[in-house]
Amino acid sequence: MGILSGDPKKQPLHYGEVFSIWSYLLVAKGNYAAYQTFLNHSGDHDLKKQLEDGISLIKQESERIEEILKVNGIALPPSPPERSYATLEDIPVGAKFNDPEISATISANIAKSLVACSAIMGQSGREDIAMLFGQFHMNQAQAGAKMLRLNKEKGWLITPPLHTKIPTQH
Repeated sequence: MGILSGDPKKQPLHYGEVFSIWSYLLVAKGNYAAYQTFLNHSGDHDLKKQLEDGISLIKQESERIEEILKVNGIALPPSPPERSYATLEDIPVGAKFNDPEISATISANIAKSLVACSAIMGQSGREDIAMLFGQFHMNQAQAGAKMLRLNKEKGWLITPPLHTKIPTQH
C-alpha cells in the first residue's frame, strides 16, 4: 500500500490541491460580496432570485472548503466585509449596474467556476477532493442552465453573429 491509499481524508493534500482549493475559496468570497452588492442594484425579481441562490450556493461551498483547509492547517484567504443593504432608488443612475450587466457577470462567473472545478478534479490525488469538486461542478452547471434560461427569457443573451447560411453541396 502506498502513501495515497486508505482513507482519503487522512492523506496529505499536495501543493497543487492546496493552491487550487485556496484560490477557489478566495474567488468565491469575492463573488459572495459582489452578489450582495448586485442585489442592491438589481430591479428584476427573477435575477434577484438567482443572486440569492448564488449567495446560498457560495456560502455552502465555502463552508465545506474552509473545513478542509482548517483540518489541513492551511490559513484561510481573507473575506471581504458583508455588504450593507441599499434601495435601488438610492443608487445614482450613472453608478448603477444594470440587470443585463449583472446577469452577464453571474454567467461568466459560473463559466469560470466550471473550469476551476474541472481543473481541481483533474489534478486531485485525493478522491474526496475530486468528488467534492465534481459535486460543485454539477451545482454550477445547474446554476448555469438556470442563468441561460433567464438570459433567453429576458432578452439579455448576447450571441456572436449566427451563421444561418447552409453550405451547398458540390
